[in-house]
Amino acid sequence: MGDTVRRPSGPWTPAVHALLTHLWQVGFPGAPRPLGIDERGREVLSFAPGEVVWPDRFALLDPLPRLARVAGLIRDFHDAVEGFVPPPDAQWQVLIPADGAEIIAHHDLAPWNLVVDGETSWMFIDWDCAAPGTRLWDLAYAIHGFVPLSAHPTWQRPDAADRVRVFADAYGLSEAQRRELVPLLARRTRSMHDFLRDQAAQGTRPWTTLWHEGHGKIWYDDAEYTREREHLWEAALLS
Repeated sequence: MGDTVRRPSGPWTPAVHALLTHLWQVGFPGAPRPLGIDERGREVLSFAPGEVVWPDRFALLDPLPRLARVAGLIRDFHDAVEGFVPPPDAQWQVLIPADGAEIIAHHDLAPWNLVVDGETSWMFIDWDCAAPGTRLWDLAYAIHGFVPLSAHPTWQRPDAADRVRVFADAYGLSEAQRRELVPLLARRTRSMHDFLRDQAAQGTRPWTTLWHEGHGKIWYDDAEYTREREHLWEAALLS
């Protein structure tokens, strides 16, 4: 595959390329570098070496220092993007409206979008849904995937509360942010269910397919699991 990756471009490409260019220019190592559009209209990005964490390599994140590294990488991204000024004509692909426009957020920071190459290179991919959002909105979604906060017996963890605390500590959340995060964890997860439900009702692909495959129920169950245990997350975050 060499040192580049090509994918079809879309109406969001110029804005996302501007974002990725900014991240590269300020020295953020956790995103691919945009290399332009080729003669076939495909987006060209630098290649991210390694393997995607989810699902087969998720055990890589079992050690708490590695989980903390993910949270630190997200904090570095959020700090790096603060100085980004979007192009005047920027168009973003907004699937789920966020709870604010503090930064340009990734909106899909999850183990299925983290490529790990040993201890050398850790990089987030799939930036096509980058759009205005907030730090906590991005972080709540990331915590769901990386802890994970899952209702499925295979993925439930007895140490979930401890991992939430490690994530928050490594990111550097203030007490006020921790209090705000607790109810947002379930709300952000539930928003995924609601999005798939609404898109399926309109017959929009590929979301209708995902809904009928049961992804909506997964997000709903995860949201309920997270909401029912808010006292655990709060105790872990504020103790």
